[in-house]
Amino acid sequence: MPPVRLVVFTGKGGVGTTTTAAATAARAAGQGLKTLLLSVGSSLADVLATSVGAEPAEVAAGLFAQRIDPRQVAARVWDPVRTMLPAALDDLGLDPVGAEDLADLPGLDALLTLVAVREQVHDGPWDLVVLDCPAAFEVFAVPAQLERLLLRLLPMERRIDRLTARGMTGDPLVTAVDGLARELASVRSMLSGARVRLVLTPEATVLAHSRRLFTALVLSGLTVDAVVANKVFPPGVPGDRGGWPESRRDRQQELLEETSAFGVPVQRVEYAPGEPAGVRALAALEVPDGLSAPEGLPAPEGQVDPDGRIERTGTGFTLHLALPLARRDDLDLGRRGDDLVITAAGYRRVLHLPAALRRCEVTGASLRDGTLAVRFVPDPAQFPARWV
Repeated sequence: MPPVRLVVFTGKGGVGTTTTAAATAARAAGQGLKTLLLSVGSSLADVLATSVGAEPAEVAAGLFAQRIDPRQVAARVWDPVRTMLPAALDDLGLDPVGAEDLADLPGLDALLTLVAVREQVHDGPWDLVVLDCPAAFEVFAVPAQLERLLLRLLPMERRIDRLTARGMTGDPLVTAVDGLARELASVRSMLSGARVRLVLTPEATVLAHSRRLFTALVLSGLTVDAVVANKVFPPGVPGDRGGWPESRRDRQQELLEETSAFGVPVQRVEYAPGEPAGVRALAALEVPDGLSAPEGLPAPEGQVDPDGRIERTGTGFTLHLALPLARRDDLDLGRRGDDLVITAAGYRRVLHLPAALRRCEVTGASLRDGTLAVRFVPDPAQFPARWV
């Protein structure tokens, strides 16, 4: 069996992300691929015109659908950590008052959702997994956030102290945190191999939002390999006396030309004659064939290294990070201890710096041709003299 492929559809609300994902899954199933369609929302049942539960169920030949329920994953992944947090914080000499809030972390449902996806991608019998995930950046940023939290909660020196104090017989907290860390690493590995399809409609406000989202997705280390322009007026739509449909169609064409700035294939989906609801109508939707078989599209240049590229210079180092479509006015950069905090158009990523850059000071940054260059110079107090 070929390796399972994960394709994620995301975009601004109302652009047809769920419909496009479902149509792609239906088309793939019709081509003989055993396909699982996953959704994090409740509208999938409306699009498929059938009930969708928390377990995969076949809704058509070769097509299975599932609505992800994070609570099913919580008991196995999170509860072991949550139950021991108050005692662990007290044991670590930290204030346990906030442990109750810590046990219900913001973004926890997103993590559990990704764990459920990972289980299907890695262990399910599927040729293709299609994920409908409108809030992709918010969901996919969670694993890195929780990894930083675990590192602060239980850094290596504390782990060693706890294990030493217990005679190396094992520590329940260390065991639970290690298990959660393995889940996070597995989820991040899955996401690194996923292909993201950004869905938009040819409207000015949607296009502006999609530009920002595209930058954020790449900033997160995700590979966006195609843009899907949905709800495009077909060429033969006749006008009325006022010419309103023609003017709308002309405006759409102007905006569609602007999508070339994304630097990835743009695939158009025209308006269907009727509302596409139900598997039969979805399978008939004119979704391009390229959407159902993602292996033919290479990773776009500049999206292959989420941690950036480090260049040695005459005075220190330069960190190069891909930020396609980013604008200077929307960009903010800061240093917080060993982390570099990058905010692009309201989307934030915290990048843990490698050891060499942690011993440096930031001296400046520039944005040119979709690449952020951050300049570092060694801190003489931390670098050996022969390296300075």
